[in-house]
Amino acid sequence: MKQIYLDNASTTPLKKEVLDAMMPYLTNEFGNPSSLYDLGQTASDVVQESRDELASLIGAKSSEIYFTSGGSESDNWAIKGFAEKHACEGKHMITSAIEHHAVLHTFKHLEKLGFEVTYLPVDSQGLVSVDDLADAIRDDTILVSIMLANNEIGTIEPIAELASVAKERGVAFHTDAVQAFGHIPIDVNELGVDMLSASAHKLGGPKGVGLLYIRRSIKLENLIDGGQQERGRRATTENVAGIVGFAKAAELAWSEMGEERARLIELRDHAIRRILAEIPHSKLNGSWQSRLANNINFSFEFIEGEGMLLQLAARGICVSSGSACTSGSLDPSHVLLAIGLPHEIAHGSLRVTLGEDTTLEDIDFTVDSLKKILELLRSMSPLYEDFKRGNYASIIEGYKNDGMTNVN
Repeated sequence: MKQIYLDNASTTPLKKEVLDAMMPYLTNEFGNPSSLYDLGQTASDVVQESRDELASLIGAKSSEIYFTSGGSESDNWAIKGFAEKHACEGKHMITSAIEHHAVLHTFKHLEKLGFEVTYLPVDSQGLVSVDDLADAIRDDTILVSIMLANNEIGTIEPIAELASVAKERGVAFHTDAVQAFGHIPIDVNELGVDMLSASAHKLGGPKGVGLLYIRRSIKLENLIDGGQQERGRRATTENVAGIVGFAKAAELAWSEMGEERARLIELRDHAIRRILAEIPHSKLNGSWQSRLANNINFSFEFIEGEGMLLQLAARGICVSSGSACTSGSLDPSHVLLAIGLPHEIAHGSLRVTLGEDTTLEDIDFTVDSLKKILELLRSMSPLYEDFKRGNYASIIEGYKNDGMTNVN
């Protein structure tokens, strides 16, 4: 059976060029970058070259890039490190209701320590309001953290406008760019952000390596005390091969971005149009326009998402119902609930995220399979039988005027 991998928001396959770049530092060039002899200095030099490359891609200074073990670590360091350093200036912080759990759970932890957090609502497409942010900032607000693009519904937030509001009030701004990094153009100065998190494995790089951009003027508590690695702020021997792979993956992503985004948008929109036209009682979640090129997220009425995923997996199609970090939870997606979906609809969700290897044939096979699976699952659904008898009203009917539903 052919495997069709459509869960690239969860992780991406390691690109051959990335593996080739990493191999010397997994084998012969194994030196510790802190060592003074040639083997160590070779490692030190390549870490610096990788830092320079990543900084140049996002308009940062090389000294503002710090390597971490991934996006969750970067988010934790940015938020906890800033909160601890600036607690004497204020204990109020702001985020959105649809952040990744690496951000939400970090703020929940800080609330236990006496900080106060405002969770901004989003509209039906997952967008944070600039006015809502302006209204939420107080005299004791020290930090705003809002993601650049949502990992479940793909909505791209107006970060430049949001960060501008924070800057006007003297409040620092962090953005979780893990899902957006390598998929849309990013310039930290144009965005106006003070900190930015990213992870290599979302763009064809290795797992276990990420970065945190920290603007030179921003002060954080150290993440790990010890040696002088990462200029004394994250003390542990550098993951040299991972760092090299991250830089190579980012270089490739930026060089291919324009052409690849156009290709993915064409495939994405083809899938969306087919589903809306051919599958009754379906709803596209998130914005169609302000959306990552590779993201498709639908809810289907009268079914449970788990059964749909298992049926798709049996046909060799790898997809998800939301964030991989919450795949073991029976609760509906907090993102879908935040955009106004009731539990019944949120439970029947499907996230399809395209990648470099996705073809039109893959998309059509997936949609064709989905049509058959939903017909099968609905034939076993008591709710659907009640609906057909006129004893149950379609919940999706309430969304029929948003232009992103099929209620036939």
